[in-house]
Amino acid sequence: MEWERRVIVVGAGPVGLVAAMLLAQAKIPVTVIEAEDSISDDLRASTFHPPTLDMLDPFGVTEQLLHQGLTCPTWQIRMFETAERAVFDMSVLSDDTAHPYRLQCEQARLCQIIHDKLAKDSNVDFRFGQRVTGLAQDDDGVTLHVQSADGDGKDEIRGQYVIAADGASSIIRELLQLEFDGKTYPETTVLASTSFPFHEHLEDLSNVNYCWSPTGNFSLLRLKGFWRCSLYYNPELSMEEAASDERVQGQLRQIMPGFSNFEILDRRPYRVHQRIIKKYNHGRVLMAGDSAHLNSPSGGMGMNGGIHDAFNLVEKLTAVCNGGDQDLLDLYTRQRQPVAYNQILVQADKNRKRMAEKDPARRAELLKDLQAITADRDRMHDYLYRSSMFSGLDEAKTIA
Repeated sequence: MEWERRVIVVGAGPVGLVAAMLLAQAKIPVTVIEAEDSISDDLRASTFHPPTLDMLDPFGVTEQLLHQGLTCPTWQIRMFETAERAVFDMSVLSDDTAHPYRLQCEQARLCQIIHDKLAKDSNVDFRFGQRVTGLAQDDDGVTLHVQSADGDGKDEIRGQYVIAADGASSIIRELLQLEFDGKTYPETTVLASTSFPFHEHLEDLSNVNYCWSPTGNFSLLRLKGFWRCSLYYNPELSMEEAASDERVQGQLRQIMPGFSNFEILDRRPYRVHQRIIKKYNHGRVLMAGDSAHLNSPSGGMGMNGGIHDAFNLVEKLTAVCNGGDQDLLDLYTRQRQPVAYNQILVQADKNRKRMAEKDPARRAELLKDLQAITADRDRMHDYLYRSSMFSGLDEAKTIA
């Protein structure tokens, strides 16, 4: 593989692997560098929105995801103590998409599907267990200094461009000394997976549910064989304390009084950030996904937005690699950075603030407004068109 043609992708998560798949489809040689020893089995994101499924369809990926995941034709915002709810029916998007539903499927499954596909492609080279330690770029290409995870082996890898899809703690962003403007939310979030069958005990649940409760709020997302619960704790608790068995079991008992000893399949504490860099293209280094923007997970837009970055970027990068004007990479920033801010970060922040509301009267008012939207199919269509991320893709197309 000649370095003059190679694109280096840093990060073998959803965004990096989608970018690698698109580059391989365009017959551009790819080297994927991943610090972990293999594809991560971390559950992390699990929501796929309709336009993302449409994008992945031509590559045979969506079909496999549908087989492994759970479709969600509706989702709801729910007053937990009374079961009052606003139910959003995704079928109103049937004229806009081949997939008028959300899909709940762990991001690890997407990563494994694409990895298995690319492992058979001679144009794709995977370097697992290697961490980037340095970066230098010139007029002709980029050189990455990498080191094996055990610290013994060192190497240099050169390519014509680098796509930084190495996540929230991006080493590439750090090496470029890019400011990551924004904020960190005060509360600790614990993502807990349990085999408890909430759908057998709670009336008219959807597969995706955002719930107000007397003591706060939480979400219940159903996947094949288990449920994922997003639980929120006061900021004075450390992540270790919040994720303790005592705390998680206590939260689940508040949701389901009369039950105890819930089987916890997985738990992951984390802090939520809202941050974004000002520019996505820096010479021959291109930022995408969480390395470029972070948002509240409320609404399931982070992974989807990163995948949308990858599609937009690789379309332009393919043209550049085939002799097109490098100014196309400036267009990538112009199209995706404002969309990430206006359509993802701002909307996710609004979603979080709505669910964090504690005043009962204000909650009742918010629910009434949402029910008015769901009672009008035209208004519900417009709401879901935006929340399902079609609007952001449309906005990007208008930017020249």
